[in-house]
Amino acid sequence: MKSLDRRNFLAYAASSTAALSLATSGTHARGADKEKIKIGQIGTGHAHASGVFSQLKQVTDDYELVGIVENDPQRRKALGDEYQGVTLISEEQLLNTPGLKAVVVETEVKDLLPTASRCVKAGMNIHLDKPAGENLEDFRQLLDEVASRKLHLQMGYIYRYNTAFQFGYKAVADGWLGDIFEVHAVMSKKVGADSRKRLSHFSGGSMFEIGCHVIDAMVRVLGPPTRTTPYGRKTHPDQDPLVDNQLAVFDYPEAIASVRSTLVEYEGFNRRQFTVCGEFGTFDMRPLGGQSFRLALEKPQGDYKTGYQEVTVPKGPGIFISAFRDMAAILREEKENDYPLSHELAVHESILRASGYKVN
Repeated sequence: MKSLDRRNFLAYAASSTAALSLATSGTHARGADKEKIKIGQIGTGHAHASGVFSQLKQVTDDYELVGIVENDPQRRKALGDEYQGVTLISEEQLLNTPGLKAVVVETEVKDLLPTASRCVKAGMNIHLDKPAGENLEDFRQLLDEVASRKLHLQMGYIYRYNTAFQFGYKAVADGWLGDIFEVHAVMSKKVGADSRKRLSHFSGGSMFEIGCHVIDAMVRVLGPPTRTTPYGRKTHPDQDPLVDNQLAVFDYPEAIASVRSTLVEYEGFNRRQFTVCGEFGTFDMRPLGGQSFRLALEKPQGDYKTGYQEVTVPKGPGIFISAFRDMAAILREEKENDYPLSHELAVHESILRASGYKVN
């Protein structure tokens, strides 16, 4: 699996931006007249697992939920209300279910890629949560397997189907902001001792854990960077090896991007931001996750005036509801994939480099 060069990458992104809104608007064809897609979930150990599953259960017009796999006895005992009434089965039973088409992989991070690989080799399309492992070659091999089997892989980055981000992507693609010269993002929070211990197992630190979400958005806007320079600090090296304060600078031929990510910032959620600056305007969203942002335009565009203005767009049905609806439309060949495998590879390479990993 090779990355697209930057020119072709951005051309693809521009051509597919209009289709992005289909997943959140709910306008793609689906309903009772469509055969439901059989799907199951492996793992409940990921930080997103319960939220993903609770939204998957709501997409009943597209999916038939077969069951869930959780091999850890303690986790099975501790399953919350969102899992009540769901069939617990083994991985072997799930992957051998007649007619099964897709699997949601929500294991602990260390088990994500091996689990996804087994699913793909069993002929399954997958929704894979982030991050996609510490080794780029392992992820590349998974993508090659997906491509050779003509399957679909969807990554679980949380801002892809946010309606405000989609507005920003379309504003860039439609030329409202002009040539982009800067992207700046902040993705931070404060974590406790248990989380620090868990995250210390990964040398990529905060950037690997949460900075990945905004790196995905950055690559959506600018394509793959030509060079990445990471900076990392350990706030409490006497207590643990966690790299909890990071900055990455991404070089582009005509732009510079930067991402800040920490795990020690009090009220870090409220300072999260994603800003795109071009010659003719700026898209500035802070904090992230809602539907409001500031938009600056040198010239009026559509319903928006010159100067800075506060904009609020309609809320989507839910980021994972939208993701699963999008996946259903792709599997039924009702639309093209807005995030091809080349994008997934470019994003993960950028994440690993920004997190301080050596990438060959």
